[in-house]
Amino acid sequence: MIKACIFDLDGVIVDTAKYHYIAWKDLAHEMNFDFTEKDNERLKGVSRMASLDILLEIGHINKTPQEKERLAAKKNENYRSYILKMTPDEILPGAAAFLKECRDNKIATALGSASKNAMTILSRLQLTQLFDVIIDGTKTSKAKPDPEVFLKGAEALGISPTNCVVFEDAEAGIEAALAAGMKCVGIGNPKTLNKANFVIDGLHQMNIQHLYNL
Repeated sequence: MIKACIFDLDGVIVDTAKYHYIAWKDLAHEMNFDFTEKDNERLKGVSRMASLDILLEIGHINKTPQEKERLAAKKNENYRSYILKMTPDEILPGAAAFLKECRDNKIATALGSASKNAMTILSRLQLTQLFDVIIDGTKTSKAKPDPEVFLKGAEALGISPTNCVVFEDAEAGIEAALAAGMKCVGIGNPKTLNKANFVIDGLHQMNIQHLYNL
């Protein structure tokens, strides 16, 4: 029986990918080269430091480890400057309504995100109160597809992984959910997310009955 829903943040609750892209593009411009949307595809699901390595490779630039740390921090400053202007209007369609429906039906809710800025984003979106538990990048050490973030979410909720459903938009996240022994709903392209139990376009297509059908 489903007792908990665990949600990824970016691409499920909100789309901050555009802000990551702009922040990386800002950094590239400071180093006098261009960073395109096509280049940005290589960064999806990749950690900040690994993303920086790709960016530097594109710009044919070498940096010391200390310089890389400074650049990564600068990118995060750029990114935070954008997300600090976010409003609840940026919540993806159906996300807030489904979170409320879960809570109305005594289904526990958790966030399972690698983002270290998750609390800032949820605060800006005025969604913090709709989550019983928030597990973000400040509480984990292993990146998806490692199941750590989802297992910590289940543990914090006090609910068995077998009674949890994860909502994810990335292949690595779906692999992490399945590795945790959880059911998984993919959000996005069915061809890309074919390992999920089923795939929807967004949370506007989700309701409690669909949840119980899992």
